[in-house]
Amino acid sequence: VPAPWSKDRGRMRKRLARFSTGAGLLLLLYVSSQYWQMYAGQRKLALEWQQQNARPENITASDDDALARLTIAKINLDAVVVEGTSRKSLKLGPDHLQNSAVPGSSGNAVIVAHRDTFFRHLDELKEGDEIDLRRQGEVFRFAVTGHRVVEPTDLSALRTSASAELTLITCYPMHYVGPAPKRLVVVARWIATRKDSGQ
Repeated sequence: VPAPWSKDRGRMRKRLARFSTGAGLLLLLYVSSQYWQMYAGQRKLALEWQQQNARPENITASDDDALARLTIAKINLDAVVVEGTSRKSLKLGPDHLQNSAVPGSSGNAVIVAHRDTFFRHLDELKEGDEIDLRRQGEVFRFAVTGHRVVEPTDLSALRTSASAELTLITCYPMHYVGPAPKRLVVVARWIATRKDSGQ
């Protein structure tokens, strides 16, 4: 005959197993909903971006309204960039820091994104890797010149620049559990501009 404490332990294990399973399912549902919002948001933005680029050449969006598309072949990234860096906008895509240069113009354009979504492979970029920014019917090509890991309080990556530069920022380490303590900064310089063929 099993001892009373043995039965209690068995019940406790079953309750713990049910709780763990329920918590796991809730977490899975939450993560799935976040990714679905991101996917739906990007689809909507991609449609807006296509409509902007289908306009006649003499009709262009203002700098504030024009969307940009960030493409990095090395890490299979192709995403429409969102203006601003709110929590909501960061769920939809990479975000252009509003006080930085307009992507594709002279100056330092700063784009940030989460390390567990759009910039999950940002740490794989090496010197010379190419980054394309498509905007207003043109493709601005940049080449990575370096990267560094900094403290969140280090704002040197936001500096202004006389030449056309692109700075990408995400949290670091990439696979850290919880709020990551550092920031990964990837810097690239403009190397060429061409007409966007739509390819």
